[in-house]
Amino acid sequence: MKKIRNIAIIAHVDHGKTTLVDSLLRQSGIFRENQELTERVMDNNDIEKERGITILSKNTAIKYEGYKINIIDTPGHADFGGEVERVLKMTDGVLLLVDAFEGVMPQTKFVIKKAIELDLPAVICLNKIDRDRARPEEVVDEIIDLFISLNAPDKYLDAPIIYASGKNGWASLDYNEKKDDLKDLLDTILEYIPEPSGENDKPFEVLISTTDYSDYLGRIGIGKVSQGIIRVGDPAYIKNYNDESKKMKIKITTIYEFEGLNRVEVQEAKAGSIVAISGVEGIHIGDTLTENEDMEPIEFVKISEPTLAMNFLVNNSPFAGLEGEYVTSRHIRARLMKEKETDVSLKVEDTSSTDAFKVSGRGELHLSVLIENMRREGYEFQVSKPEVLFKEENGKRLEPMEVVTIDVDEEYVGTIINKLGVRKAEMASMENLSSGYVRLVFRMPARGLVGYRQEFISDTKGTGIINTEFESYEPFKGEIPTRQYGSLIATETGKATGYALDSTWKRGNVFIEPGEEVYGGMIVGENPKGLDIEVNVCKKKAKTNIRSSATDDAPNLPPAKKMSLEEMLEFIEEDELVEITPKNLRVRKKILSAEARYKAKK
Repeated sequence: MKKIRNIAIIAHVDHGKTTLVDSLLRQSGIFRENQELTERVMDNNDIEKERGITILSKNTAIKYEGYKINIIDTPGHADFGGEVERVLKMTDGVLLLVDAFEGVMPQTKFVIKKAIELDLPAVICLNKIDRDRARPEEVVDEIIDLFISLNAPDKYLDAPIIYASGKNGWASLDYNEKKDDLKDLLDTILEYIPEPSGENDKPFEVLISTTDYSDYLGRIGIGKVSQGIIRVGDPAYIKNYNDESKKMKIKITTIYEFEGLNRVEVQEAKAGSIVAISGVEGIHIGDTLTENEDMEPIEFVKISEPTLAMNFLVNNSPFAGLEGEYVTSRHIRARLMKEKETDVSLKVEDTSSTDAFKVSGRGELHLSVLIENMRREGYEFQVSKPEVLFKEENGKRLEPMEVVTIDVDEEYVGTIINKLGVRKAEMASMENLSSGYVRLVFRMPARGLVGYRQEFISDTKGTGIINTEFESYEPFKGEIPTRQYGSLIATETGKATGYALDSTWKRGNVFIEPGEEVYGGMIVGENPKGLDIEVNVCKKKAKTNIRSSATDDAPNLPPAKKMSLEEMLEFIEEDELVEITPKNLRVRKKILSAEARYKAKK
């Protein structure tokens, strides 16, 4: 009997996976009494902490009643769905987490569908059961309806249901009974999730489901030992189910198992264990390590295709190289190639220019997280407007379609329907939820979503929730009107003055404050009339005999409209770029000279 359980926690974004794992780790006694702990200890990347989302799956393990429970915390966001598909290959069951108020959401459907396809047993956990307006009975009905709609086998309809508060660290089999700990949840996992299959007396096989990188250890392959015993010093062969030409002989130099948040070095690992193997050059996600040369590699899911692409370019603005540490095309290319090794949903291609690289990903969030990581590491570069990737089939042009689920207050429904109608969306359903909320479901081209999220937030005054999921490729749906705003373009290089910005505000919203450095061709605001207008924001007030030029230089200006990276990516048009440096984000025209822009237009 193997005293191991391998389980993945799957859920829609923000339903509390990482917080629940926190509580499990605290209660399993892996931390010292006096150890200082942060919240969501599994989200160890700065962006994950700030945005409160999980981007990369994480492995951890706890001990409970003599058993070792390996837990994988997976991302909930659709853009990182590729990550979920892969890590499920390492597990023998899933813990499906559903928010007791929000209920079944688009990603809930996506993740459980993947688990059903792999025939992984599920334990259902209604989280945030102590939150206001929790509706456990209705949500359980929603989950059962979801299983029926997915034609899930009967075992899913009979899955055990646990009621929990991940934040307060308790779980109970009865939602009316509050407990002191997570014992009910752990007992249910031991009872319902099977022990890993695979025998120790067969030749070893390990499928690499995810990779990591460390400056000290190099590439690290993480996967489950599906059979046999793997030992340090063993020779092994690397093979790949989707690439028959791959065959390399290697030697296993180091093996780690997971304990709490740490990797612990071991001399051997038995069938069913989740291990990390380092010191192996050329190891990639989807590879199988086998003991014998003639063994077949394990089948591996083909990763979902990217649907959005943008160009990453060397910064060539007048401020190039002033703020970044890594600025050359060699630096940028090396960093993108390194990212591609650990993120299989990402595609990086060289272009006809040595200074530009085409990067394709699963969505705006996927690409913006990469951009944000790079700028924090000291990279300086520019990116173009994200473009949807089309396909050609039988002479027809096909484009990606998304299913968009929106939860909003009743008063905003009309606005949403009008806005999405213009963007070629077709309404699939409309349903009244409790407490004045309405759930709208649309099918629409992915193109229509580029640039829409920001508009959605302001249209619903920040109260709406929008979720998208890629569905399929369909014939091109026709042109979609682009942004209504024009750009206010600086004509001079220098420092912006309050005097000049005072008159610029009369033309539209301004993005900069007095004293900020600008250059000719940089976009300093937006013009609601839809025209590009050139403005001099560095103009100083002329001196007169009556008063000095400093008087009236600080008029009462409205606050500048500051855009986030995602807002900038949504704002720019095809002839514009976002300049990205560790200290600043700026929007600019591709062609900086007004004369050259005029000629190019003609």
